[in-house]
Amino acid sequence: MTTLFTDRLWKRVEPIWNSYLEHPFVKGLGEGTLEQEKFKHWLKQDYVYLIDYARLFAIGSSKAEDLEKMATFAKLLHGVLDVEMDLHRNYAADFGISKEELEASEPSAVTTAYTSYMLNLSQRGGVENVVASVLACEWSYNFIGKSLAKWPGALDDNFYSSWVEMYSSTEFTELAEETKQLMNQITEGKPEQELARLEEIVVKTSQFEYMFWDMVEKKEDWPVKAE
Repeated sequence: MTTLFTDRLWKRVEPIWNSYLEHPFVKGLGEGTLEQEKFKHWLKQDYVYLIDYARLFAIGSSKAEDLEKMATFAKLLHGVLDVEMDLHRNYAADFGISKEELEASEPSAVTTAYTSYMLNLSQRGGVENVVASVLACEWSYNFIGKSLAKWPGALDDNFYSSWVEMYSSTEFTELAEETKQLMNQITEGKPEQELARLEEIVVKTSQFEYMFWDMVEKKEDWPVKAE
């Protein structure tokens, strides 16, 4: 039986992703105990993150070798711009934060490092670099959403229930699965040296995801403020 590349990746990222579920920010989402000021910081930072994340899918579409892959990237781009970012806008409205204010948010040091890493790799490499760069975010959020959905009360009387619903939804699961399928298609027949390189991109972006959770939990911006 042929082992899918994403099965190989899972063995590497599973311990990292399980650590997300132990992180106080993620636990706070599932338990409904997360301080709302911390969530507001996540809202703003993740919104500006998603702007660059959307650019990655646009880069992927431009680098795709065939129409089928172009269409997949376009669908994933739509998922970010119209589905995921809409959740952020709805939550922001609850806090009295306008769409303009969200877009004007200054990316933190961690957000800047993370998106710069993905954009740099994607612009200077082939389509396989793009897929490896975007995979951890899409797949791990779905992993978190489906894990939290099993927690008692996570989908009930919880201010963050729509967050859990969104990332555990059939619609978002399909987007995550399409990204995984894309990864498996693009890596088919590639030499071990190339597979190992792509695997490290997924591992590093998974580590960046943990750093992002840490950054929003601590409400970090930049270590030294400019005047």
